[in-house]
Amino acid sequence: MEKWDSSAGTSAFHMPEWMIQFADQKQEFNKRPTKIGRRSLSRSISQSSTDSYSSAASYTDSSDDETSPRDKQQKNSKGSSDFCVKNIKQAEFGRREIEIAEQEMPALMALRKRAQGEKPLAGAKIVGCTHITAQTAVLMETLGALGAQCRWAACNIYSTLNEVAAALAESGFPVFAWKGESEDDFWWCIDRCVNVEGWQPNMILDDGGDLTHWIYKKYPNMFKKIKGIVEESVTGVHRLYQLSKAGKLCVPAMNVNDSVTKQKFDNLYCCRESILDGLKRTTDMMFGGKQVVVCGYGEVGKGCCAALKAMGSIVYVTEIDPICALQACMDGFRLVKLNEVIRQVDIVITCTGNKNVVTREHLDRMKNSCIVCNMGHSNTEIDVASLRTPELTWERVRSQVDHVIWPDGKRIVLLAEGRLLNLSCSTVPTFVLSITATTQALALIELYNAPEGRYKQDVYLLPKKMDEYVASLHLPTFDAHLTELTDEQAKYLGLNKNGPFKPNYYRY
Repeated sequence: MEKWDSSAGTSAFHMPEWMIQFADQKQEFNKRPTKIGRRSLSRSISQSSTDSYSSAASYTDSSDDETSPRDKQQKNSKGSSDFCVKNIKQAEFGRREIEIAEQEMPALMALRKRAQGEKPLAGAKIVGCTHITAQTAVLMETLGALGAQCRWAACNIYSTLNEVAAALAESGFPVFAWKGESEDDFWWCIDRCVNVEGWQPNMILDDGGDLTHWIYKKYPNMFKKIKGIVEESVTGVHRLYQLSKAGKLCVPAMNVNDSVTKQKFDNLYCCRESILDGLKRTTDMMFGGKQVVVCGYGEVGKGCCAALKAMGSIVYVTEIDPICALQACMDGFRLVKLNEVIRQVDIVITCTGNKNVVTREHLDRMKNSCIVCNMGHSNTEIDVASLRTPELTWERVRSQVDHVIWPDGKRIVLLAEGRLLNLSCSTVPTFVLSITATTQALALIELYNAPEGRYKQDVYLLPKKMDEYVASLHLPTFDAHLTELTDEQAKYLGLNKNGPFKPNYYRY
């Protein structure tokens, strides 16, 4: 098998032989595989994942002891203590969850099977900061199978699955994360991943920009050996572009968030299903007839609106972009300003990636029992800090659900303290995350193996050919059969028969 080819030029992405061969061997993956063997940059980043005003411990399972994992002395079965998780004894349960996730992540398993022989990530030292779930575990173990060493922390203090973190630690991955971290814990975990004697990262996989920010702030010299950054969130990508514009981005970065496979599948289809799951689990509400306002009509907003409309909800949309606004109108939604409907709606959902979308003024005007939640990565969309005042009473109803009560008795239902609803309060479809995780893995491989000069100190989109390859890896799950161009058709369209099939400016 040929090695990963990154030497054939600096102007284009070149697919290795094992990637090209996949098109001729789709039958290998007709069955789902079984187990194999996210003002100043500093302040804005820290707000996105760590601002919290309630006891973090209240979000952990009641069966767990309240001792901080930082105060525990734990070792895995191999005697290693290079990790910090809630309870290493939960590893067996976590392993079962990872094995279940593998069944719904065919592309990653196929990638692991096809590329592990040549180890395209041999020598890579990847430090990651993402949600730590069973799906992430499949990604991490795939990166390990491809030759990489990994150290990992969580990008959200509420989304970590403790049993999965334990399973990863038991397998030898240095993982520093648990559900319900405090702000201090959050940054401590990131530092433990980065600040290690005798080990220095040469690749970054980030979700939200906090890891990248921490290295810039505390260990800027590390970037001398870092080959690239892969970022998957709107928030993190926005900050990378800010760094690039200011001339402060000192390594190449791959914008995974705006790849077609991430935007159209993770952001749209994933949120279309998980918004209902998160709301139902936390509130037990019925959606039919409810009035809902969705702030933002990007891919996440489109998914949320479609799901709620299908359930019989009356959906309003707010937007700043006239193109997205026109799309909302053509999809049958009423475009409004938030002030126009805030008194009447039953649910407020933010998904803009912005800050102060829902302010204290809005919160004061909401009707009794209005549900307020966020589907964007950053927790800055809802001004939760403004609710921490003496005249308001906070009442914990259940995990991730707070009643905020006004002096006149009016209350709103705040979910996950304004953090990401689906990953904090429910789960997300594994198959969709397979698409995103495969994209992340290929982006890491491309940046790591790229010859010097191919990528400069800037932010890049995923090559179109790679996007198409990720999609093709998932088609056999549906027993889908692609039509192939004839030579005459390919010549007529001016295309290569093997793709890419659309120009970079094409909007899917």
